[in-house]
Amino acid sequence: MGKLFDKVREIAKKGDMLLLALCVVATLFGIVMIYAATANEDNSRYIIIQTGCLIAGIIIYFALTAFDIDILAGQRTLLFVFNALFIGLLLVFGVEGTSGNKSWLSFPFLPFNIQPAEVCKITFVIILARTLSVNQTRTSSIKCVGQLLFHMLFIVGLYVVISRDTGVALIFIFVFLIMAYVGGVSGWWFLAGAGAFAVAAPTLWATVMRDDQKNRILALFDPTIDPNGLGVLWQTNQNLKTLRNGGLSGRGLFNGTMTNSGALPARHTDSIFSTIGEQLGLIGSLIVLILLFVIVARIIYIGIKTPDYQNRLICMGIAAMFLFQILINVGVCLGLLPVIGLALPFFSYGGSSIITSFVAMGIVSGIKMRPAPDSSAHYIRPY
Repeated sequence: MGKLFDKVREIAKKGDMLLLALCVVATLFGIVMIYAATANEDNSRYIIIQTGCLIAGIIIYFALTAFDIDILAGQRTLLFVFNALFIGLLLVFGVEGTSGNKSWLSFPFLPFNIQPAEVCKITFVIILARTLSVNQTRTSSIKCVGQLLFHMLFIVGLYVVISRDTGVALIFIFVFLIMAYVGGVSGWWFLAGAGAFAVAAPTLWATVMRDDQKNRILALFDPTIDPNGLGVLWQTNQNLKTLRNGGLSGRGLFNGTMTNSGALPARHTDSIFSTIGEQLGLIGSLIVLILLFVIVARIIYIGIKTPDYQNRLICMGIAAMFLFQILINVGVCLGLLPVIGLALPFFSYGGSSIITSFVAMGIVSGIKMRPAPDSSAHYIRPY
């Protein structure tokens, strides 16, 4: 028992307790807002699950702080197989949501559903970081870029085919682009990729996108698609009405007319930012954004400070993952982007989202705890 306490003290001393504190504060803030958003119904289940996942997340954070992520990164093939099998479980245990996507796993022994993409995006980051690390001196080679592309296209293709959820699949593409850039892949590859995408875009639009997904995008630019705002723009309009209803300082907790009346869809999940905007106003919304961007900035800071190339890429990949979710979630609530079902990290209700967020943060804390001593691991991006 004494050794265990000594290990916990070491983790608390060398790990990133500031990052943990920021994440705990954000999650507690989210629990309060979930409670306020669902005050007109029996919300005890939401609070119990979210609080339980927060406690489990803290324990996982400490465990992963003590874990050397290089051990897991060395099992790149195993991680690839895990991603394929885990997403494949949707074929057997997948449940279809209201949007028609089959992106959640439902197990009778768990009090919440699991979204495989939440888990696989972390292992995906590790796979890309390892691939770039193995090819560190030749990141722009055909072999390296080909391997990166294969991993990205495989997981995106598999996930879209099985779940039909193209919105969540965009996370993998964004993470891939950021990690390839930070990893030192030549800009010529990005230009070539942009050209290839421009050529393939019409085919992808016609064959991959469903009609409802196309209309969500087009309706933002063409008012004739949903002139009354009661079709594909209904959720967007409800988000905007809710945010405007809050004004500068908000209507106060439990006093949101849109959220407490049930007029706002997904008020405790994907639209939690609109809930915050109505009840706490612009001031509360800005506090949430500042808190989230400080968390992302902290991850980037740790990544920059670590001299290990692979660990730096893992931090940047995790930062990109969170940044994308924040920008998309807030952009949807502001009506700037089509409706995409992405949770606001730490704030939206969802057990799998909270757990995987703390898993990612624990990995970052572990990287801070054991910086590489080898000065030759420093890497300067070629120009």
